[in-house]
Amino acid sequence: MAKWLKEGAEPSAVAAIDKRVRETVEATLADIEARGNAAIRELSVKFDGWDRDDYRLSQKEIDACMAQMSKQDLADIAFAQTQVRGFAEVQKAALRDVEVETLPGVILGHRNIPVQNAGCYVPGGKYPMLASAHMSVLTAKVAGVPRVITCAPPYKGQPAAAIVAAQHMAGADEIYALGGIQAIGAMALGTETIDPVDMLVGPGNSFVAEAKRQLYGRVGIDLFAGPTETMVIADETVDAEICATDLLGQAEHGPDSPAILLTTSERLARETLLEIERLLEILPTAGHARKSWETYGQVIVAGDHDEALEIANQIASEHVQIMTDRDDWYLANMVNYGALFLGPRTNVAFGDKAIGTNHTLPTKRAGRYTGGLWVGKFIKTHTYQKVQTDEASAMVGRYCSRLCMLEGFQGHAEQANVRVRRYGQQNVPYAEGAAPMAGADLVEG
Repeated sequence: MAKWLKEGAEPSAVAAIDKRVRETVEATLADIEARGNAAIRELSVKFDGWDRDDYRLSQKEIDACMAQMSKQDLADIAFAQTQVRGFAEVQKAALRDVEVETLPGVILGHRNIPVQNAGCYVPGGKYPMLASAHMSVLTAKVAGVPRVITCAPPYKGQPAAAIVAAQHMAGADEIYALGGIQAIGAMALGTETIDPVDMLVGPGNSFVAEAKRQLYGRVGIDLFAGPTETMVIADETVDAEICATDLLGQAEHGPDSPAILLTTSERLARETLLEIERLLEILPTAGHARKSWETYGQVIVAGDHDEALEIANQIASEHVQIMTDRDDWYLANMVNYGALFLGPRTNVAFGDKAIGTNHTLPTKRAGRYTGGLWVGKFIKTHTYQKVQTDEASAMVGRYCSRLCMLEGFQGHAEQANVRVRRYGQQNVPYAEGAAPMAGADLVEG
């Protein structure tokens, strides 16, 4: 039986916070839709202290941001983008158009077509998260999206130079210094100066994630990617220092980032609790990490690995780091998660920043029904059909006619019947089912 040595916030408290976020986002999006640029400007001034006539960065401003970066900075960004691009290209190669003759004269197929306009959000309020530019803009470009626009909030009163450099190097067509709900609303709804997109992608805080959720249907979204979540599954093959470091490394994202230790060792659990307290005394970002850990952190001791697996699949955390004596067993049996990080030599930060897999991943248990952002999210699979012979049209038509009549769709049946008459030279009374033909679709008895 699992034992909780530390529990997170009560579900009722979380629900109350979610309700306030929902209401705020709903009112804000309505204001943006009604007043366009005027609302965008007011919100930017209110939340970011950032006032401009036009929030799109000029080429001169982009060049200025690039000039602020050292050669080493640019080389590091290029390294990360090379890894992300390479893996995205491999993923795209796994997608292929298909065409098959399923019956004589009947051709079915599908084409993979990129979304035509994508809006990519890059978080940057607390930290300039330039890696999100690689994950969204670059992946969209690999998918073949013709127009990719991107928004990131200003950082310390200016466009975040590192983010802008990454957005530009990733191939963004338009770069805006906008953050929060106002950025999401501007991209999805459009304004007097910003053409709307067809799809929104990218992670963000609870307000950004909720704005995407509310706009889904008017535009597509990648997934529900809210405040980051991490789970470390560990046994006594690792020590408390590495577990505590990996938990706090994600808790520092912000005050609402759950971090969970799930272990089969109570000794490791208790040592990790102590180590977290030690590290919080020296971690420069402890202000964010401590609040997140104290409010949302959990430590769970499972009776064995089977129970740990069951709990992990139930929680469906965004990031699941596994450091055990059976990492590949978890790989084979985990079904609900955003991404797995297997073994102590890797970690979530590798995936977040440099290794090549995408870091925009499902949160709030969405890993039960979707994976993370990848090149395929930007690609729509559209089917088509062709019937190339009179015989095939008449044969399928007879089946279709009778099936339509079973459903009471007489108009549908006539779409089939007119082809049975024309291409099969078979008389079918109007708005009735086509009679089966002997030697073809007639079933005796």
